[in-house]
Amino acid sequence: MDYLLYFQALVMGIVEGLTEFLPISSTGHLILAGELMNFWTHDKRVVFEIAIQLGAILAVCWDYRERLVRVSNGFFTRKPVETRFVVNILVAFLPAAVIGFFAIGIIRDYLFSPFVVAFMLILGGLVILWAERREHVVRVVEVDDMRWQDALKVGFAQCLAMVPGTSRSGATIIGGLLVGLSRKTAAEFSFFLAVPTMIGATVYSVYKHRTDFVMADFPVFAIGFVAAFLVAAWVVKALVAFVSTHGFAVFAYYRIAFGLFIFATAGAGWINWAS
Repeated sequence: MDYLLYFQALVMGIVEGLTEFLPISSTGHLILAGELMNFWTHDKRVVFEIAIQLGAILAVCWDYRERLVRVSNGFFTRKPVETRFVVNILVAFLPAAVIGFFAIGIIRDYLFSPFVVAFMLILGGLVILWAERREHVVRVVEVDDMRWQDALKVGFAQCLAMVPGTSRSGATIIGGLLVGLSRKTAAEFSFFLAVPTMIGATVYSVYKHRTDFVMADFPVFAIGFVAAFLVAAWVVKALVAFVSTHGFAVFAYYRIAFGLFIFATAGAGWINWAS
């Protein structure tokens, strides 16, 4: 048994769970953790990250299981509130699905570089600071109060996350703030929107890398998956409680510091961020 590999899988799962729903770019942190630990080969790591990402997204489903069951039942019985919620999620999901389908090749070929990631981390941090310091007029207090127009605007904001380093949660949360959502509502809608978005991305990735899945690697995948699930389940609840009273500025400062760190380590050749 390779206990070192199991330990590395545990660390990677914890990193995924901690960063997936925070506006700080989970991809950059997984690259950093993987490079520092020399975790697996590149192809193996890609497949592993698909598995632990699914663990993180299922954590949202678990935390909000009662809400999701109620929405499902209400949608099929045509209750207005639940139907509007489902429509809003679908409307917000469509822009990234359509644009991503046509642009994913260009994005991967031209934008996946450490300097793009670092620049977007810093730029995103500055945008968060600006969004926090501007006069925030709250028009939507609860997710159920959102209109489809609000959802569509957040959906277009999510498209910005296709640029590496932007952060999907960061783009959707700040987009929500700018259209008048409360901090709590912006964070919760970001979680709900992540479910179809990330499941869709996971299905695509699984199909693309289906030949790389090996049953012998199942214990490693399972450790990372469970760790990501448990940690993300805690982060989702903690983030809503935190931002309701503190805002997002602390994440902005962290993004700026992390972006500068990437610039420094990439320029010095200490970490292979291009992986």
